[in-house]
Amino acid sequence: MKDGAPTISIGDISNNSDNSDASIDVTGLRVAIVAARWHARVMDGLLAGARRALGDAGVTRVEVVRVPGTFELSVACATLAEHVDAIVALGVVIRGGTPHFEYVCQAATTGITDVSVRTATPIGFGVLTCDDEEQALDRAGLPGSAEDKGHEAATAAMATVLALRTATTALLHGRRAGPRTDRGGARNEAAP
Repeated sequence: MKDGAPTISIGDISNNSDNSDASIDVTGLRVAIVAARWHARVMDGLLAGARRALGDAGVTRVEVVRVPGTFELSVACATLAEHVDAIVALGVVIRGGTPHFEYVCQAATTGITDVSVRTATPIGFGVLTCDDEEQALDRAGLPGSAEDKGHEAATAAMATVLALRTATTALLHGRRAGPRTDRGGARNEAAP
């Protein structure tokens, strides 16, 4: 794990400290993994890491959808978002000698973010944006890789589902999920 990167654990969220609905788990989640096909070796590692994270958490309802490239991830996520609890978006873009890298990276980031916000569907962002293939392989979760971004993206998607369910449950039962703010951004400790 890179310095400064958070360690995300499903157990940390499902066994929350205020003991509210500690029984929430991820075993019944419906999850789609949307994965690009470009850079097959890197993508095989990312996909294996995502599958491993979901399997380790007990998620069995997983649909894998392969699309041609990273640019196509957004439309696939948009199509699937209403049918699943979470999505894991996996792709890799390697810098070349043209502006194509910037266009694809921006389109994928903006598109996936838009889908997640518009549909309120957590999407684990596992899109590698690398200067060269060596950097991509080092993040792909392959033997000898320093990082496993496929596993991290799947774990982030599950952790976000749990965090949102915990907050929603707390709000429905009149418990505070965190400090409220007024419209100007100031903390409002007197709010119910």
